[in-house]
Amino acid sequence: MVRARHIWVTAAALCAVAGVSPGVAVAQGQPSSAAAESASADGHGTLPPGWRLTGGTSAPRLEWRSGRPLPVGDARVEFRSGGRLLGVPKPDADGRTFRLPLDGEQSGGPYGLAGLGRTDGLQVWSGGRRLDGRTSGGAPASPGSPMAPVSPAKPTPPPQLPANGVDPGKPGAYRTKTGEYTLDSVRLPGFAKPVEMRAVVVAPVGAPGKRPLALFLHGRHSTCYRGDEITIDWPCKSGYRPVPSYRGYLRDQQLLASQGYMTVSIAANGINGQDNDTEDGGAQARSSLIRLHLGHWADWAKNPGSAPAIVRSAPRADLSRVLLVGHSRGGEGVNRAALDSLYPPPADQDGYHGAVRWTVRGTVLIGPTAFGQNPVPDVPSVSVLPGCDGDVSDLEGELYIDGTRAVTGGSALHSAVYVVGADHNFFNSEWTPGTSAAPAEDDFYDDPDRPDPVCGKHAATRLSADRQHRAGSVYIAAAARLFVAGDDRVRPLLDGSGKRAPSADPARVLSHAVGARRGGGFLPDGGVSVSGGRLCSAVATGPAERCLGDDASGSSPHFAQWGTDQEAGRHAIALRWTHTGARTRVTSQRPLSLAGAKDLALRLFVPPNSRGVQFDVTLTDTGGHRATLGRIHADGLPGSERTASYWAREFRVPLTAAGRARVDLRSVKSMELTARSASGRAWVVDAWGWQPGTPAVRAAALPRVDLGRLTVAEGDSGTRTYRVPARVSGHGSGQVRVYVLDPVTGHAADRLVTVHPGGQDIDVPIKVVGNTRYGSDVTYDVLVKAVHNTVVGSYGGGVTVRDDDPAPTMTVTPVANRVTEGQSLTWRVSLSEPVDVDMSAMFAAIAPTTGAELSTKDVPAAWLRDASGESPDPERPLSKVSGLYLWVDIPAHRTSADITLPTVKDKVAEPAESVRFQQLDDMTGEPRKNGLVLEGSVLNAS
Repeated sequence: MVRARHIWVTAAALCAVAGVSPGVAVAQGQPSSAAAESASADGHGTLPPGWRLTGGTSAPRLEWRSGRPLPVGDARVEFRSGGRLLGVPKPDADGRTFRLPLDGEQSGGPYGLAGLGRTDGLQVWSGGRRLDGRTSGGAPASPGSPMAPVSPAKPTPPPQLPANGVDPGKPGAYRTKTGEYTLDSVRLPGFAKPVEMRAVVVAPVGAPGKRPLALFLHGRHSTCYRGDEITIDWPCKSGYRPVPSYRGYLRDQQLLASQGYMTVSIAANGINGQDNDTEDGGAQARSSLIRLHLGHWADWAKNPGSAPAIVRSAPRADLSRVLLVGHSRGGEGVNRAALDSLYPPPADQDGYHGAVRWTVRGTVLIGPTAFGQNPVPDVPSVSVLPGCDGDVSDLEGELYIDGTRAVTGGSALHSAVYVVGADHNFFNSEWTPGTSAAPAEDDFYDDPDRPDPVCGKHAATRLSADRQHRAGSVYIAAAARLFVAGDDRVRPLLDGSGKRAPSADPARVLSHAVGARRGGGFLPDGGVSVSGGRLCSAVATGPAERCLGDDASGSSPHFAQWGTDQEAGRHAIALRWTHTGARTRVTSQRPLSLAGAKDLALRLFVPPNSRGVQFDVTLTDTGGHRATLGRIHADGLPGSERTASYWAREFRVPLTAAGRARVDLRSVKSMELTARSASGRAWVVDAWGWQPGTPAVRAAALPRVDLGRLTVAEGDSGTRTYRVPARVSGHGSGQVRVYVLDPVTGHAADRLVTVHPGGQDIDVPIKVVGNTRYGSDVTYDVLVKAVHNTVVGSYGGGVTVRDDDPAPTMTVTPVANRVTEGQSLTWRVSLSEPVDVDMSAMFAAIAPTTGAELSTKDVPAAWLRDASGESPDPERPLSKVSGLYLWVDIPAHRTSADITLPTVKDKVAEPAESVRFQQLDDMTGEPRKNGLVLEGSVLNAS
């Protein structure tokens, strides 16, 4: 989930997770000026390296600091534990520190820290890649580096494909002209600051008649810069300039404009600087921004005199032929804009309130995020998947293809284009070093001591920035030519037919697809049984259910995780064999029709870097007639532990043998794969009857589902029942799957729901019991995903219950504050009344007001090391020890706990020594004015 969630968990929760006994003092720290910074994980119950807890009781925050600045990216940085989402932290201005509020502030996670297990399970993830942790050899890993050693295999690029008959990457006949426009800024729902309306236009010169329009939207990147400094502020501070991300696609625009397209690339810094706290990562806001621009273009097409100069001087735009191109979060925004153009969103969530006067013919999504995993089934799409994406590195854009299957009976082509060796940033020249106005970098961070064999700067499989951008331009043009111009000759570049565009050479670009003229599919998502293999889950908690085991070298875009740790209905077929002739049979519960198909098309992958896997493919009909159709040869993609290279290639075998064997293609019962290599592993994503062609697309009239969020007060008594807001609009009926997340564990219970416009079919009641005890805010989260004949807009919502009771008063009473050396000083911290949440306080040593101070030689050396990470030598007062804190936790429903400070007996005659600890301010980590004080004296034992 993207939008902050409301969670209240005190420092005590982390103490409990770390194995610290309740009711005792906790002292932990590393040299730092801030309170509660943890020591390294050394078995003494402290947090892992780089983690700390700050803020104390009133505003606790979980914090992680990277070893190097992390660039602003499109993927979310997420805190996880045990595979479950804790929340989406907020980045500090230094680009290295990330903080997750654990009180009533927004935190982006579906549940609190209770019940999470050990703190060594804390992890930082972004785009499917872990950013913290240790390598398998135990050495700390650099942020952004792999968590396991790089494979010793030497990956090689896949063979060059044969050339397609038509190359859409060749420039057209028109000269081009470029200009910009700036309109009044707009206010969008959920955003405090206005968002700019700025764009760059590249138009063909002399093109007759109305011209189709291609609109580009960049992704989430830094918003402002000054010299080498970058920020994600909005608006930019004095002395800073806006990062011109919207100018990064001029090369793509110029190619399209030369071919007769009007093109416009719009700015979205105002969204990037404010989308961190939105539920959907800003997708709805980006959709609104796109449609606001399209609304102006519709006005200008009708009244050219009102248009900006560059638009007036160019051919009129044909708004019945629109292509939307989005990069990263811009890709998700483009997908939402296409959805909103067909199925209007709730008015209170939308910034555009005009009529839809355009038709989106297709979308191109470049390295897109897919937080909602809610693709538009009846709008053709191409998702460009960069093989070396260091930002959205799980390549979750694959879900814009896989997620459309069986949602409608539509015929839209949904294509995935995998670009070997491409990173995330270099599709935008303003995100590319050497061509950008603002500071830029290669998003695939490569450890110079352990260069990645696939994506390292000198790897044979890595593309230069120029070659990558050129390939991107070619495949954007291919989508325009197929979806907008209707030229079926370019389809083999996009639909898995195994052809290449020579103008993109030497880039290796592969494709697969669903939709168009495919039918009769063997879908692991339901309705099949498997023998000789296993039906595995794309998203599962148990290792026995998962498709990829712990021995996988990398990840799979097909299995990109969503907002739950286990998701129903996402499966593949896993094969493992140890001898030639091993068979896997996939049997459909209902006979399938492949009538009219030319080939059987399978999407299948084998482990990265593997070679020589072969299968014979056989079909059997319901009457028992069998036919072996042919043999497929599968090689793995170039891959390492850091790439999502378990990606399915498309393999086709002709159905001619089925006719000779009198197999009834109208009633196919099973598909069989017979291994012709000695051993190996493979995964089948799906199989279809395929025939060439790109049919006309008509969007179905469907119901649309949007969830909302309700915030309520707990109350002082009684039980109230609230319901998660859910709106169903549109037409007809369909099915969605609703996931209700447990507020403590994060595990989801799911159910299939049939929805109708205006109905209350999604009914999630939340019971709230009021009391007068101080406690925690509790968030109940709900997710929804389309299953059949529906679309989903706002996919996340829920109910947040605010605790409305005042905090108790905390006091300190000495238990043993005047002791002889060798004994322990003890203080009791008490609450004025019991509460429903753990309470904590933190204290730092300060110099006593009078007399000598207890020194590092007066406390046990082991205790000092555990408490602060410091050595007793050289001897110094405790107030001079960096990172020394006393931390008390009072468990829920108790009213007191003791803090203990041990001392040692020595043989040195000395006067009485004193110690003084001052309570720290929750926000600053500095001693709190008028805060609680722990004072004590230690007398000489002789």
